[in-house]
Amino acid sequence: MFVLGIDPGLSRCGYGGVRRQDGDLRAVAGGVVRTDPAAALPERLHLLHEELGVLMAELRPDTVAVERVLFQTNARTAMAVGQAAGVALLVAAQRGCPVVQYSANEVKLAVVGYGSASKDQVQRMVTAVLGLAEVPRPPDVADALALALCHLGAGGLRRALSAAGVSS
Repeated sequence: MFVLGIDPGLSRCGYGGVRRQDGDLRAVAGGVVRTDPAAALPERLHLLHEELGVLMAELRPDTVAVERVLFQTNARTAMAVGQAAGVALLVAAQRGCPVVQYSANEVKLAVVGYGSASKDQVQRMVTAVLGLAEVPRPPDVADALALALCHLGAGGLRRALSAAGVSS
């Protein structure tokens, strides 16, 4: 199974692809889509839409995992992140790709074992679990890889709940 994690952001939208095959986890993609903060909002969202579309067409993920924004102290940041997340959800839906969403705390709990883990702890755990030579940079890439890892770890639980008739 191949999962593309997306850490939404308007200036920097991180992405990271993880493939699970025969029990092994391997990072196969990672990077950041950047938009110019000086550009108009519609242009930035359009660019994000185009870039994520190309990325999904090239990588062809089985599932896309997008961070769900639950809380931001800055309303302007929350709006921008929400708009970027909406674009990621739209692109996946346009490609007919299943989408799941996880909160930052769910990702931290799944990857580090502690829902209030620091960014540094997440980065170090992603590096260790995927056997990377160095910490993914910028942090948006590590966050996106963590989203993919979270889904790959939660996949068995989701299937069991679905088989039991419980929605997750």
